[in-house]
Amino acid sequence: MMENANLKIIHSLPIWKGKININSLEGGMTNFNYLVKDLEKKVVVRLGKDIPEHFIQRSNEIISSKVANSLNISPNVVYSSEGVLVLEYIEGKVLTPDTIKTNIDEIIKIIRSTHELIPKKLNGIAFMFWVFHIIRNYSKYLSSNNSKYLSLQNDLLKDCDKLEKITSPHKIIFGHNDLLSGNFIYDGKKIWLIDWEYAGYNCALFDLGGLASNNNFDHKQEIYLLENYFQEKINSQLLNQFYGMKCASLLRETMWSMVSEIYSKINVDYSSYTQENLKKFNDSKKKLF
Repeated sequence: MMENANLKIIHSLPIWKGKININSLEGGMTNFNYLVKDLEKKVVVRLGKDIPEHFIQRSNEIISSKVANSLNISPNVVYSSEGVLVLEYIEGKVLTPDTIKTNIDEIIKIIRSTHELIPKKLNGIAFMFWVFHIIRNYSKYLSSNNSKYLSLQNDLLKDCDKLEKITSPHKIIFGHNDLLSGNFIYDGKKIWLIDWEYAGYNCALFDLGGLASNNNFDHKQEIYLLENYFQEKINSQLLNQFYGMKCASLLRETMWSMVSEIYSKINVDYSSYTQENLKKFNDSKKKLF
């Protein structure tokens, strides 16, 4: 039923030349993605409404995507309307944790450009993606929806408070906030960063910690990431802040999945994803407290 409705929306878009061919793309955990070809172009159509449970506002995603494209970081926005985002299709390979590591110098340049250059070109209402507020809000949602993880909430909130102190003080930048390997595409010449639905002002260490945790960096790779991002030798205080934010990133991802188990209608095994991230979080926090 949902698939038929999505296909109807795609056919109704006023951008096609001639007959179109539609193929579903795998991987979307908060939206539906399709590869669409007409007589002139090949594009990706992303269908998804605002998701207040996850602080996703599609208008923010569109604005961030357009600014990122103007800086040659992200593909061109071909068309957008309520619940619809159409992007230029990039012919290339999606990166993996291994290829993230082998291309880390270019990845660092992309992250620095995102953090430093996008804020200079944004206009309109600024969006804040503050991980500690999000974690606390997730806990409220889980409590009010009788989550099966209620018994964990008090301890997770205590962990959140500890992590906020460990990571202070916070220098604010504009972050992508979802640096999974699947959000990087290599076209044979350059790497593109896609999927800006969580973009907003945050702490640089959240993106760096998320990149490290999502792609299984070892200690040596983490030091290389930090020293080349900050362009200086890393002291013990900054390293401890980094591990704190890496841990906060894992806690947020764990609770994101707990919330998704309740509300999402997308066919994803969120329960397994919750357990995977909960284990990574528990392993990570042992280094801190």
